[in-house]
Amino acid sequence: MRELVVLGTASQVPTRYRNHNGYVLRWDAETILFDPGEGTQRQMVLAGLAVSPLTRICITHFHGDHSLGLAGVIQRISTDRVSHPVTVTFPGTGREYFDRLRYATSYWDHSDLRPEPVGAGYAVETSAGRLTALPLHHSIETYGYRLVEPDGRRMLPDRLAAHGISGPAVGELQRTGQLGTVTLADVSVPRPGQSFAFVMDTGLCDNVYALADGVDLLVIESTFLAEDADLAAQVGHLTAGQAATVARECGVRTLVLTHFSQRYADPARFLAEARPHFDGKIVVAEDLMRVPVPPRV
Repeated sequence: MRELVVLGTASQVPTRYRNHNGYVLRWDAETILFDPGEGTQRQMVLAGLAVSPLTRICITHFHGDHSLGLAGVIQRISTDRVSHPVTVTFPGTGREYFDRLRYATSYWDHSDLRPEPVGAGYAVETSAGRLTALPLHHSIETYGYRLVEPDGRRMLPDRLAAHGISGPAVGELQRTGQLGTVTLADVSVPRPGQSFAFVMDTGLCDNVYALADGVDLLVIESTFLAEDADLAAQVGHLTAGQAATVARECGVRTLVLTHFSQRYADPARFLAEARPHFDGKIVVAEDLMRVPVPPRV
């Protein structure tokens, strides 16, 4: 299963209908929690998600609406005695904040938590693919994340049948690349890997485009509408129109807008502003919404 579970969609100030940030990416064996703001643990309960599957937590930056829920999630990982390691990636200059949140109160620490500070050139191979981080333009050190699955091959049943290959022999051919005189290329076609990007709290910069380039699913902040574009630029945020323009120029398949300022009561305005700039699928995120990763083409 590959899907995004939205836990919260507010920006600095939560509302009656929008919790602080929180996003869970379920990607086969990997379950990654992005930017747990206040209330994340409870939102996970409401979404029917346990902490036990979490394999990684990614923090873009240490503003409260993106990180204050980390303390509760870490303690829940310990309370539930999650047996596998959980990696926490975060901006390297925020190590002090991470340590404070990890030990914000007294508790019995039974977790295998593995801090992984992010810096220039960060990239790591996971079971889901290559996870990279790039710096963004905000008031404190902030990183966006990009996950790319390696390209593979899609097996063609009719060609397999024509060569008399079935059952365990298919797996052997996939592993070795050749079975007798039959090569993998004879019975399959290239299958591009799927990709995901997570961009929060930033003004427009080159790395926004680098993170979003060609991804299947882009989760991106659209804190402001165009009427407040000057304020957005001043505080290092995007408008819905800017986010949609990034999606168009980068060839994104599905665009998820989120991180909405409390000053706007009608979420339909974000869609109305984004649509003229991007004709692909646009999702205006709501708390507890599930967004599937688009199927391969």
